Amino acid sequence: MSSLSKLLALLCVLLPAAAQAEGVPPALYRAAQGPELAAQIEIRADGHFDYALAYGALDEHAEGLWTKTDTGIALTTQPKPKPPEFRLDHQGRAGDAPFALLVRWPDGRGIAGVDFRLGLADGSEITGYTQDYGWRLGDPEKGKPVWIELAEPMHGFTSPRFPIAAETHSMTVTLVPNDMGVAAFDGTLFESGGEGAYLLHHPRGDIRFRAISPRS
Repeated sequence: MSSLSKLLALLCVLLPAAAQAEGVPPALYRAAQGPELAAQIEIRADGHFDYALAYGALDEHAEGLWTKTDTGIALTTQPKPKPPEFRLDHQGRAGDAPFALLVRWPDGRGIAGVDFRLGLADGSEITGYTQDYGWRLGDPEKGKPVWIELAEPMHGFTSPRFPIAAETHSMTVTLVPNDMGVAAFDGTLFESGGEGAYLLHHPRGDIRFRAISPRS
């Protein structure tokens, strides 16, 4: 290999990945998706990105690395976020009251708006959502609860199916937030959408962006 060829090969290795990308130049991109959604992505020439989004009650952000793909770049959040989790803390076994559920934060505050599916012994199911003071089975004649599944719809995560012991009359579940609000991009594609637009293939649906200013 000639000295010139060796130099060119070395430059290809040392060039930041962003500088070699095709179709998605380093820049600040802002969402062009209507007034209800605000989002931006900063693509930097050193191979890093920053992302933020606000949509109604949902706020999320991320930072990490991007790599070149055939059609644009792929975003990967680093460090990898730890997802939230539902932790079963207590099953009460005293009294004859109808089954009751409380979902709370680690500091003990109750959480409203957590969806649930409650499976009964006869094979039927009850669906609903919690209030900050919990939820109670209003008609015990509907059947004996045998399992429950929980879902936090805002950030889109679910619990495992928790079995409910025969003598259980109440359950307390703690929602441990961990890295709630950090977008878990794992090779999420960001590419040109034509006519000056760029598309982020967000796990919840495509978001259209436009470049605002170049970045170095």
